[in-house]
Amino acid sequence: MGLLKRLSLLLVIGSFLAVSSEDEISTGESEVEENGVIVLTDENFDHFVADKDTVLLEFYAPWCGHCKQFAPEYEKIAKTLKDNDPPIPVVKIDATEASQLAEKYEISGYPTIKILKKGQSIDYDGPRTEKAIVERVKEISHPDWKKPPEATVVLTKDNFDEVVNNAEIMLVEFYAPWCGHCKKLAPEYEKAAQELSKHTPAIPLAKVDATAETELARRYEVTGYPTLKIFRKGKAFDYNGPREKYGIIDYITEQAGPPSKPVQTVKQIQDYLKDGDDVVVLGIFNNHQKKEFELYQDSANALREDFKLYHTFRTDIANFLQVPAGQIVVMHPDRFQSKYEPKLYSFEIKDTVTQVNIEDHIRKHALPLVGHRTHSNEAKRYTKRPLFVVYYTVDFSFDHRTATQYWRNKVLDVAKDFREYSFAIANEDDYASELKDLGLGESGEEVNVAILDTNGKKYTMDPDEFDLDSFRNFVMAFKKGKLKPILKSQPIPKNNKGPVKIVVGKTFDEIVMDTQTDILIEFYAPWCGHCKTLEPVYNDLGKKYRSVQNIVIAKMDATANDIPNDKYKVEGFPTIYFAQKNNKQNPVKYQSSSRDLEGLSTFIEENASKFKRNEEL
Repeated sequence: MGLLKRLSLLLVIGSFLAVSSEDEISTGESEVEENGVIVLTDENFDHFVADKDTVLLEFYAPWCGHCKQFAPEYEKIAKTLKDNDPPIPVVKIDATEASQLAEKYEISGYPTIKILKKGQSIDYDGPRTEKAIVERVKEISHPDWKKPPEATVVLTKDNFDEVVNNAEIMLVEFYAPWCGHCKKLAPEYEKAAQELSKHTPAIPLAKVDATAETELARRYEVTGYPTLKIFRKGKAFDYNGPREKYGIIDYITEQAGPPSKPVQTVKQIQDYLKDGDDVVVLGIFNNHQKKEFELYQDSANALREDFKLYHTFRTDIANFLQVPAGQIVVMHPDRFQSKYEPKLYSFEIKDTVTQVNIEDHIRKHALPLVGHRTHSNEAKRYTKRPLFVVYYTVDFSFDHRTATQYWRNKVLDVAKDFREYSFAIANEDDYASELKDLGLGESGEEVNVAILDTNGKKYTMDPDEFDLDSFRNFVMAFKKGKLKPILKSQPIPKNNKGPVKIVVGKTFDEIVMDTQTDILIEFYAPWCGHCKTLEPVYNDLGKKYRSVQNIVIAKMDATANDIPNDKYKVEGFPTIYFAQKNNKQNPVKYQSSSRDLEGLSTFIEENASKFKRNEEL
C-alpha cells in the first residue's frame, strides 16, 4: 500500500474514533434543548446545575393539561432569561421519568416550578406568567440576594412554655422528620407562616420535632404525625383546619378573631332562627358582668371549632327572649322547633359555675329532638350512638317544607318517648351510598329507617310503608335487644390457609376479636396503589410470622365489608392496626410512613404480647 493511501486510511480511522469518542461524551453529559428550554434527567441534572448560580426548573408530566397550557409561556421565559446578562438557564424535567429528582424535590403536582440558587431550592408559587416569573428569577439571581430566614418558630422543651404562654394565638405543628405527610405539609406551613408574620398583629406558626421532644409530645398526647394544635395563652385546642397555605391562613385568621360575635338587634336573632339550619348559642350580659362575660369567652374559645357563638349586652334582646342578663341560651331554628321541646334552654352563670359547666350545657342541648343529618354536620353533631336515621326526600325549601315536616312530625311522635336515643332525618339522595350499603337502596319505599349503633353495628327496619306503629315497634324491639344487626360482607373464603388470613364482615369477630391470638390487620381497597405496592411485602410478613404461635397476619377489603367495631376506624388506605389478644378493644395504629418488612416486623415485636412478656422477663 502506498504512503498516501496509508495516510488517508489513518486519517479516516482517526476521524471515526474522534466522532465515536465525542458521541460517547455527549451521550453522558450534553443536554437536549427544546425551543430554548433545556431538558434534564436523573442522569445529567447534577452535572448541569453544579456550576450554575441560578437555574429555573419546571417539573412536568407529559399528560398534564396545565403543563401543556403553560408550555408556550415557559418557552417565552426561556428566551427572555437567555438574553439576560448573565444568561439564566431555563430547565424542564419530566417528573414521571426522573423519579429520583421528583422524590428529591418532593414533587406532588404538575407543573411545579422551583428556582435553584447555588444548589438551594426555592419554591415558586406566584402567577404563571412571563412577567411574574422573570421578575422573581432576576430578584433571586442578584449577587446580594439571600434566602429569608424561616418564619416558622422552632420550639423545644427549653423555650416552649415561654413562647406559647405569651402568645395570644399560635399554631404549633408536632412532626416527625421521617413522616411523609409532614414533609408534604412543610412548604405549605412555611409559606403560611411567612404570610401570617406580616399580619397586624402577627400570628406566629411554630413546629416541634416530636421524636426529639418526647416530653412535649406526651404532654399534648401526640400519637400521630403531623399533629397541629392551636394555643391561646398556653391553652391547647385541636386544629381541624386545612393543610395548605391559603387554607391555613384563612382558618387561623378566623380563629384569631373573637370567639363569639356580637348581636346588636332583635332582627339578627329572628333571622338566625328563621333561616338557620344549626343551633344558635347566645350569651346575654349587662355592662357590670365582666367576669361572667370572660368565662363565657373562655368557653366559646373551647367550642368555636364546633359551634357559632354569639353575645349581646342589649336589654331589648334579653326582653325579646324573656331571659335576664347573666344567662346563656341555646336555641334551635324555627324549622326544628316542636311542641315537645322548649323554645330555648337557658343556663345562669353563677359564682359556682365553671367553664366545663357551660360547655356541658351547650353540648347537651346542641341537637333538637329530631334534627337534620347532613354530610357537612354529621362529624360534629351526629357521632353519638345509637342514632336512628329516617331517610326520605328532605327539602326545607318553601315548596317542599310541608312534606318534609309531615314525615319529621311522625318521627317526633316516637322520639319524644325515647329520649335516651338520638334521632335524625336525612335526605335519601345525599345518603344513597349509605342506603345501598344498608341494603335499602332498592327498597322502593318513600321512607326508610336504620339504626347506627355502637361498635359499628347497624340495623334496618323492614322495607314497608312507614307509619307510627311500625316505627315505634322497631324502636322498642331495638331497646329490648330483639333486632339482628345487618352486615355487609363478602362470602366467607372456602380456603383461608395462606400466610395472610382473609377477613370478611362475617368473620371479623371470629378472627380479629379472637382473645387467643394477637393480630396485625390491614384494611385495604382493591384500587389503592399504595395497597398494591404493599401487597408483596405484606405477604412476606405473613410468611415470616406464619410459624410464630398466637400471632395472626390478616387483611380485609374495607370497601366490600363492614367493620363491625368502631375502634378500628379506617379513614384512608392502607390502614393497619395491631391488637393484643387481651386488649382487642384498644388496637394500636401503624403510623410510620415506612411500609417495609423491617418496619412492620419492628411494629409487631414492639406490641406483641409474646415479645412483651419476654422483655419483662
